[in-house]
Amino acid sequence: MSNTKYVFVTGGVTSSLGKGIISSSLAKLLQARGFRATIQKLDPYINVDPGTLNPYEHGECYVTEDGAETDLDLGHYERFSNVPTSQANNITTGRIYQTVINKERRGDYLGSTVQVIPHITDEIKRCIKLLGESGKFDFVITEIGGTVGDIESLPYIETVRQMRWELGANCAVIHLTLVPYLAAAGELKTKPTQHSVKALLEQGVQPDIIVCRTDRHLNEVLRRKIALFCNVTPSAVIESIDAETIYDVPILMREEGLDKEVLNKTLTPIKNEPDLVNWEKFLYRLKHPKRKVTIGLVGKYVELKDAYKSITESFVHASAMNDCEVNLEMIHSEGVDEINVAKKLSSLDGILVAPGFGDRGIEGKILACKYARENKVPFLGICLGMQCAVVDFARNVLNLQDAHSTEMNPRTTHPVIDLMEEQKRITNLGGTMRLGSYPCTIAKKSKVFDVYGEEEISERHRHRYEFNNKYLDEFIAAGMKTSGINKKNNLVEIIELSDHPWFVGVQFHPEYRSTVANPHPIFVSFVKAAIDEKS
Repeated sequence: MSNTKYVFVTGGVTSSLGKGIISSSLAKLLQARGFRATIQKLDPYINVDPGTLNPYEHGECYVTEDGAETDLDLGHYERFSNVPTSQANNITTGRIYQTVINKERRGDYLGSTVQVIPHITDEIKRCIKLLGESGKFDFVITEIGGTVGDIESLPYIETVRQMRWELGANCAVIHLTLVPYLAAAGELKTKPTQHSVKALLEQGVQPDIIVCRTDRHLNEVLRRKIALFCNVTPSAVIESIDAETIYDVPILMREEGLDKEVLNKTLTPIKNEPDLVNWEKFLYRLKHPKRKVTIGLVGKYVELKDAYKSITESFVHASAMNDCEVNLEMIHSEGVDEINVAKKLSSLDGILVAPGFGDRGIEGKILACKYARENKVPFLGICLGMQCAVVDFARNVLNLQDAHSTEMNPRTTHPVIDLMEEQKRITNLGGTMRLGSYPCTIAKKSKVFDVYGEEEISERHRHRYEFNNKYLDEFIAAGMKTSGINKKNNLVEIIELSDHPWFVGVQFHPEYRSTVANPHPIFVSFVKAAIDEKS
């Protein structure tokens, strides 16, 4: 294909309609037809990236191969497409303005008055086109965060207007909107969609395709009505009905013909039907499990649906691979203490202690590690979860009574987890952790070598603190094996217990690399261990 096609996905009426899932599903369908597709997210908030945002504000912070802290939707993009994303796939208003202001300070604008149009919109366009101009993709799908009418989104919508004018048929706009059912009237209502599209038209953008989020089917009368009022063809009114799982959406969008509409609007020849055989096999295994296990996720944000999104989705991938339904029991670490720990955890077939920052709920996490260790329950600790397992082992096996991480207790006399040396001179928080992919060498005679089946791996990180090597010999002598090491910096990446059926802690975040096509082996093996524990 000679020209990259650009597809924009906007939202109306309300947020959280699922623009990310629609974008991911479209990318999957285009891939299944043989096209090269990628997705990027334009976020209207003024933060430079989500790295310093509280999970209560923004949910999970996703980390890419190149160390970018990004919106959680990039996780969906990778899980659906199996294509790694990068810094170029997530743009925020903060980054746009920071770049423009830096250019102004350097004198790049030669004394011109710097304005939203053209300077801000030109920078947005430059960022959007980076992926297309790389020559790697036939389609660049751009999701615009927020909803039409938000003040913060205005420069992005203006950019879409300009790019539609400049690119012609190489550009298409999908508008995702809500069609609510009013019980009092006993019918679906299209008026919110009409007003949403009107707001988009007022900003100079005519959508090509309307995707209607609904909890019941649209009839032909409603489709024609929406088409008439929104200036689109009836075939361009796409139903997006509530699904049993997000992984059903590509199949539903194939049935609705979303990918065909995009190809037609961008004048792209339709050569073959999408090949989703492997995707359908995954869905079949997911929906027809042969067994069931219960795994406890111990963390301090368990009441938040999106705080551990990549972890929960990794369990979905691993459950299908094991023909097993994984029931995730969310356990708030603040509610775990010496008195109730057995009651809360005794019914579990596996225990995962989640990543995080700060000391809130930390003692509950350490107790969960201790329970899993002493009762031979399959255990996985991720990042801070691994560090909690180290602290438990130090206190209760090595008898280092006040052992802790210096993140939680700077005055501990046994800092078994300590600040990384290169972090000690850093004062700014944003984008300054150990971020992105780093190599790890696995010991051949270890459980994790059996898991990975290879000696050299690469995993994504997001942390400041590490295992303190001053205590390494004591841990090894007492039975805790350091089975994964970053040889360049001599950092402990993986720990495991020799006398336990399956007890593994990892400093990295395996959940960032798990996809439908390639479930992460750590999660697959952990679920298998839980199955074995139950049987």
